[in-house]
This record gives sequence, C-alpha cells and structure tokens, in this order.
Amino acid sequence: MTMTTYARIALAGMIAMTGTAATAQTDADKQREAQAAETRLHEDWAWLGRYQSANAALPKPGNHRVVFIGDSITQGWFDMVPSFFADDRMGRGIGGQTTPQMLLRFRQDVVDLHPAVVQIMGGTNDIASNTGPMTPEQTKANIMSMADLARANNIRVIFASIPPADRFPWRPGLATAPKIAAMNAWLKDYAAKIGATYADYWGALHDGDATRASLTYDGVHPNKAGYAAMAPVAEAAIRTALAKPAPRGLR
Repeated sequence: MTMTTYARIALAGMIAMTGTAATAQTDADKQREAQAAETRLHEDWAWLGRYQSANAALPKPGNHRVVFIGDSITQGWFDMVPSFFADDRMGRGIGGQTTPQMLLRFRQDVVDLHPAVVQIMGGTNDIASNTGPMTPEQTKANIMSMADLARANNIRVIFASIPPADRFPWRPGLATAPKIAAMNAWLKDYAAKIGATYADYWGALHDGDATRASLTYDGVHPNKAGYAAMAPVAEAAIRTALAKPAPRGLR
C-alpha cells in the first residue's frame, strides 16, 4: 500500500470515532474535515499541536493528577463524558492514532504535566495498520518505551486493555479478535512484570469477541453506556495505582 492509502485508512479511523455526531455533518463538512486531517498527517504526524494550548493553561498538579493518553476511545471518553475528567484528570486521546504517534507526544502530553498516574491505551489502530504495517513486537516496544518514560519520571502506570472488537469498519476483512486477545494477554503480563496496574476494559465490555451491542455505536467505539461500564474499572485501577509507591526511576 502507498502512504496515501495509509493516510486514507487513518482518516477513516478518525472519522469513525465521531460516531453519531457524524450523521449531522454534510458531505461538504466531511470533505473539509478529511482534507484538514490529511494535511495534518503530513505537517504534524503525531499532532503535537493538538493539546499544546491546553497543556500550557493547566494549573500546577495536585497529588492525584491522572493523564489518560490514547486514541479515539480515550478521546471519545472525554468528548462524551467530560464529567469523568474532573478532579485533575486529563484526557489526551487523539482519534486514529497509533502507538508510535503516542510515543512521540508522550513527553509533552504526559511527562510535562507531572501526573501521579498515566493510563496508556493503545494498539487498536496498530492492528488496523492506520499508519502502516506494524508487528506486535513494534507495538509492544512503543508501549514499553512509554512506560519507561513514565517510570523514569516517577509516574505510576496503568495499562489499559484494548476493548473488544470482532471487526473494524474501516478495515473490512481483518481478523481482529485474536490480535486483540494476544496483545491484552501481553499487557496484563507486562504490567505484573514491572509493577504496573492493568485495567481490564475488555472484560467490562465484551460479548464473545465483540463489544456488547448496547455499549457501542459501531462495534469498536463505546457509547455513553459503554463508558459508564468502563468507569468502575478505571476508578479501581486508579485507586490501585495510587496505593503503590511512586517509581524511583528505572533500575
């Protein structure tokens, strides 16, 4: 596939996450949005500018600041349920992103905000090849690097499972479920290995290999009911993470 093809895949993923709001858009609106997103992919691949102003405007952190970095599932959580992100919780999700893009912006969107905890949710779009072909080992390396950056800066880590999906609407024919299961098994094992916390959103959402129909609007992205099911998992993971001593750098 050409880079233009990968750009179109990424754009499809970004547009998919807008969900029911997209139905209110005209074709012209969607075309303008797609053109702007494609330009951004070329000029700011990791979208480093997305949260620069918001980051600069933040007050000093309290003792329990939590940053959620991720893709459209994290972005959608903030968009649909902003009340969840009160009490010094920062949503730093960007629709369509893959783990290498998250890694590039991890210092400015996580480390420089000085949180006590970071939740890392990524991998869905790696499986979908949104920014080109990726092996599971490459995804794991990016996630490990983000965790290393966090721990080196005394930030506790939560690894979020990839939510269930038996298909990706923007990548028809892709066998998603076994890839998601394998990555989640690794995330859980790696969390235990380094003393991080694992948040099992897959378990809260699944119906077989898919997300329960009542909890999603497209089979991949949660709706408000889906985020309501995820909230207790997040709260428990945050409590568990905060109860652990802060990392003292890497050994």
